[in-house]
Amino acid sequence: MKMVMVVVPANTADAVLDALINAGHTATYAETHGGMLQQSQYSLFIAVKKEQLDEILGIIKDNCMTRVEMSTHTTDETKSFGKSPVTAELGGAIAFIWDIDRIETF
Repeated sequence: MKMVMVVVPANTADAVLDALINAGHTATYAETHGGMLQQSQYSLFIAVKKEQLDEILGIIKDNCMTRVEMSTHTTDETKSFGKSPVTAELGGAIAFIWDIDRIETF
């Protein structure tokens, strides 16, 4: 068995969860915050058989695309020069995968 913890943006979490459920998988999730821009995210926890790992990762990849967003940002150093453009890569997902040695239910 494998445990997949994947962090996805809040605006794509429903699509990922729906796709997982439609493929016959389940996930436990929690709303989290973090990253450079302190955006709202969801951390999904998915226990799968080793043979299903690539399928799970494919579902996540298909539903979580990155995009580059540009905004103007003023810092103390750039105030005299006006606003400077700042770009940030948003969206996507990050997956952490580890082995499960034992599962207990109570």
